[in-house]
Amino acid sequence: MSDAGTEQTGKAGAYRVLARKYRPADFSAMIGQEPMVRTLTNAFSSGRIAQAWMLTGVRGVGKTTTARILARALNYKTDTINQPSVDLTVPGQHCQAIMEGRHVDVVEMDAASHTGIDDIREIIEQVRYAPVSARYKVYIIDEVHMLSTQAFNGLLKTLEEPPPHVKFIFATTEIRKVPITVLSRCQRFDLRRVGAETLVAHLGKIAGLEAIEVEDAALAMIARAAEGSVRDSLSIFDQAIAHSAGAVTAETVRGMLGLADRARVIDLFEQVMKGDMAAALGEFRAQYDTGADPATVLTDLAEFTHFVTRLRYVPSAAQDASLTEDERTRGSAFAETLSIKVLSRAWQMLLKGISEVQSSNRPVAAAEMVLIRLAHAADLPTLDEAMKLLDGASPSAGNGGGPRPSVSSGGPAMARPAAPVATAAMPQPRMAQGGSSVARLVAREDAPQPPMSSVQMEAAPEARSEPAAETVPVRSLADIAALADANRDMTFKVLLRRCVRLVRIEPGRLDVALTADAPKTLLNDLSIKLKSWTNRHWLVSLSREEGGRTLAEEEAARRETAFLDASQDPTVAAILSRFPGAKVIDVRIPDAQELPESGDADIPPDPTVDDDEN
Repeated sequence: MSDAGTEQTGKAGAYRVLARKYRPADFSAMIGQEPMVRTLTNAFSSGRIAQAWMLTGVRGVGKTTTARILARALNYKTDTINQPSVDLTVPGQHCQAIMEGRHVDVVEMDAASHTGIDDIREIIEQVRYAPVSARYKVYIIDEVHMLSTQAFNGLLKTLEEPPPHVKFIFATTEIRKVPITVLSRCQRFDLRRVGAETLVAHLGKIAGLEAIEVEDAALAMIARAAEGSVRDSLSIFDQAIAHSAGAVTAETVRGMLGLADRARVIDLFEQVMKGDMAAALGEFRAQYDTGADPATVLTDLAEFTHFVTRLRYVPSAAQDASLTEDERTRGSAFAETLSIKVLSRAWQMLLKGISEVQSSNRPVAAAEMVLIRLAHAADLPTLDEAMKLLDGASPSAGNGGGPRPSVSSGGPAMARPAAPVATAAMPQPRMAQGGSSVARLVAREDAPQPPMSSVQMEAAPEARSEPAAETVPVRSLADIAALADANRDMTFKVLLRRCVRLVRIEPGRLDVALTADAPKTLLNDLSIKLKSWTNRHWLVSLSREEGGRTLAEEEAARRETAFLDASQDPTVAAILSRFPGAKVIDVRIPDAQELPESGDADIPPDPTVDDDEN
């Protein structure tokens, strides 16, 4: 404790908390609010002083302190200066009383406990009278959003045309709850969250003044936990000093706040990303045994996931002073190896998992289940990859033809191939007589799988990326789409399905019509790709005829017909009537075996149908 602090404690008989002891007394002592200070400085120097101010921001950023400093600046008076000023280095006649909240002409009111029209009516009656000793009568109303509608309406007229000797200063954490009619009559200042780097420097300065030994890592933890609030950071620092009974260490702060070691959080992240569940669950249990809260561990994991994602786009973010060396180096390495798809999916799963853990009566088990889901999802294909699989493409096609990134046991490493996704044929319910499709009453995001064309059957098994060595027959747009599939050109396949209408097709000649949103280069691209894929020259021309439906339109029509058939099926109708509110949201058409032409072979009997039924 410094000599000043000891002397103060001895006189007052009680310890003065850091948040009050180091509360700014003038604008020069405020941190992180430079835009507001600059605006007020220019306004005071030019004499353009507003009649009312609205200060908004999260808790602890200095709204009430700013209001008192502003009241002090309005009533600044010394032996040599008698005008409003933002230069308050020399204490004025009214300064100390205003900052201590006991000046007769500076009235502070908490709107949380004075919400009614009667409280505002009292203010309206008092504004008629001139100040007793100061230049202005200043009304500071904190948490102004809690005033009733009648109170706001009663204040409007006075707020719009106040007497020249009256100023209003409002403070709120809920600016959206303040009527626009009030906001339009005030000059608004949004007090920003103070950055972690600025908070670390501020806490380090106070630690020096208090003669407290503190580790840099401990200051970084406190700054992160404060979430931009100066008051919260000082309160946590005060608690850490009392908790340590000596030097403030990172281990002390971690135990006090129930935080996980940042290095161990990174270890857990790495283990989950590479799917090592035994190590991940062991690490989680070890953190829990040392006092870490399960929800806090997942929150730290989500924060690190966001940090790694941010590094993909803003590499300079690694220079933040509140970060540990592990976060800088390993975070940058993860950012280079993990894809945005993997990181964004992990972020979404963690957000959902945090709320599950917080509401669960078994938070440890809930957190472990979140980690298990997260680890298994790391090897699953993304939605677009799954859709390409259903269309018959390789799962790696959506990743530039290469493997999906992951990490090895020693940290971030080269990417590894994604685990193959197997699809199993599930037993289908037998439809009633006349049923032509199977309706599924489950929500799925994937698209229906169209039957493979003859070209797709030739090219898909080998997944060749090189042009075919011999001429490939092309008889329809579906054949061209299959070629695009086989050559892993998914972008062109999408454009073909959506924008091209077939007019006429012959060997080496293709006449098409295009939709209004088709790219201008589509015809040229179509000619080049057909030559590359079929090993022959193609004449592709734009026809004036309307052409048939696009592949996408044909698929939509097939699905509509399937939905209609399903809804008319007696079995489906019985299910819908049995479960009120249920509806058909997807229809799957089973892949039918290609039947031989008449006379070529006998049709084998269906083993699932009894003879009696025939």
